[in-house]
Amino acid sequence: MKFVVDTHTHTYASGHAYSTIIENARAASEQGLKILCTTDHAESMPGAPHYWFFSNQRVLPRFLSDVAIIRGVEANILNAEGDIDVHPSSFKEIDWVVGSFHEPVYQPADKQAHTRALLNVIEGGKVDALGHLGNPRFDFDFEAVIRCAAKHNVAIEINNSTLKGHSRTGSVERCYDIARLAKEHDAYITTGSDAHFCDAVGRFELTSQLLEEVEMPTEKIITHSSQQFLAFLELRGKQPIFEFELLKSAS
Repeated sequence: MKFVVDTHTHTYASGHAYSTIIENARAASEQGLKILCTTDHAESMPGAPHYWFFSNQRVLPRFLSDVAIIRGVEANILNAEGDIDVHPSSFKEIDWVVGSFHEPVYQPADKQAHTRALLNVIEGGKVDALGHLGNPRFDFDFEAVIRCAAKHNVAIEINNSTLKGHSRTGSVERCYDIARLAKEHDAYITTGSDAHFCDAVGRFELTSQLLEEVEMPTEKIITHSSQQFLAFLELRGKQPIFEFELLKSAS
């Protein structure tokens, strides 16, 4: 299956990743990507940068190695109320927000609390996608959350790193179940490598396998084309990025 956008990548600014954005963009170009989302961890994650790092993303070029750069963040879900750790001043410089549970920030609780957190995050309107949901330590009501995500146009991420089985052990079958429910409820899907080193950028072998096996319609996969991804940003209420106008007609 074809993907031209990677919506979840990290640079060394995250504190436990090892490449620069220039190296990530070069890798994205080599993989044939058209758009790269740079989504370093928000400040509550140990080793993550100060919020000024995200507020200053306006200095990033809109193209590197002929790949369009989406300025983003992987926000931490902080509590069952659905708060995230993106400073209010940063939102005007950020195009894309992934919201995720991370154990160093949110100690796993119970299914009810995790479900409430995800529902509140979705309904809060600040998160564009939910990251690596398969982690069994953050169990939740799949049906309720995916139905809510579909209603509010929040994308469900299929995370290639998770599917490798080295991190978030026990996630793989859960990811298949999540994808099947996303298909059933007509939710949007996004694809993230979750690269912490540039050689993983744009590599979606396992993600592709999963989405092909569940027969996910490509019109619901926002990373299938540049046009679909940019249209999704506008559906989310984002202002059009004038530098990307030509991409709207690209495949």
